[in-house]
Amino acid sequence: MKNEKSERKFDFRPMGLAIKKAREKKGMTQEQLADIIGRDTRTVMYHENDGQHPSLDIFYQLATMFDLSVDEYFYPDMSADEAAKKRINILLNSLSENELRLVEGIINAIIENRGTEGA
Repeated sequence: MKNEKSERKFDFRPMGLAIKKAREKKGMTQEQLADIIGRDTRTVMYHENDGQHPSLDIFYQLATMFDLSVDEYFYPDMSADEAAKKRINILLNSLSENELRLVEGIINAIIENRGTEGA
């Protein structure tokens, strides 16, 4: 089997900007983030601004730390509906059983309300 390089390259810049935005939203500096992930500040800056690819371990830490969905970056052709369902599913996984029952009730109320809108 011939070893061929893929022509597809992953552009990390959009993900880097999402990390930067999430970091800033949490009021965290690049220096603080660098300390948390065990890298220097310059490396964080390169990931955020220049699209430098982090290691898989660092990528995982950043995505989970900031609750970032990576689907839109890895699967840009995914519909907004599919992406929203995946994001909701991720959020649901963090809820308790009681919280899930509450969400289920809200969803059922929304579905029931569909038929009464505009009546």
